[in-house]
Amino acid sequence: MDIVLIVGASLLLILGILGCIIPGIPGPPIAWLALPLMNLHSNQAVHPEGKTLLIYGIAVTVITLLDYMLPIWGTKKFGGTKAGKTGSIIGLFGGIFVPVFGPLTLIIGPFLGAVVGELIAGQDQKTALKSGLGSFLGFLGGTLLKFAITGMLLVKFIKLVF
Repeated sequence: MDIVLIVGASLLLILGILGCIIPGIPGPPIAWLALPLMNLHSNQAVHPEGKTLLIYGIAVTVITLLDYMLPIWGTKKFGGTKAGKTGSIIGLFGGIFVPVFGPLTLIIGPFLGAVVGELIAGQDQKTALKSGLGSFLGFLGGTLLKFAITGMLLVKFIKLVF
């Protein structure tokens, strides 16, 4: 049974890593599930402490929320108006729920949304593209954060099991 738990937790971590780049799969929360699963292991030495689960759980929650907010903040930081932020949000949800081009849609969605929102609001092309760039950089920042926390979860799992 212990082997099944380790394999199951490993699969959760792999799916979590994939979820860092594939839209619709919440990578870090799935990877986090590997740690509490190890509490079912017969060897007490591989059980993560409750404090560890809580700290990683909070970090995963914060990073998951930030992942959705960073494209919006990036749009604002690069001079985007309310129309650009609204377009970025619409593009983000469009990228999540209408993955026409697969994972690329999640990248393009907030960028195009910000650009289109700015153009509709009457901004010039330069301002609109700058706003879109901010949204894109925010997306990249969120992706890097997801990989970082998922990598930390993977390291913790390896230390527990081996």
